[in-house]
Amino acid sequence: MLFAHLKRILGLNRLRLRGPRGAQNEFTLAAIAQNLRRLAKLTFQPIPA
Repeated sequence: MLFAHLKRILGLNRLRLRGPRGAQNEFTLAAIAQNLRRLAKLTFQPIPA
């Protein structure tokens, strides 16, 4: 599910950096961005009244 989300929502269809290190770095950055989005959703949920 998480890899599919990276490909579909964050647009990681094709790696743009060259070489194995570039691909690893790009995938790591995309995973960090996904984790930050999840953290923001969990942190800033409105308090039920």
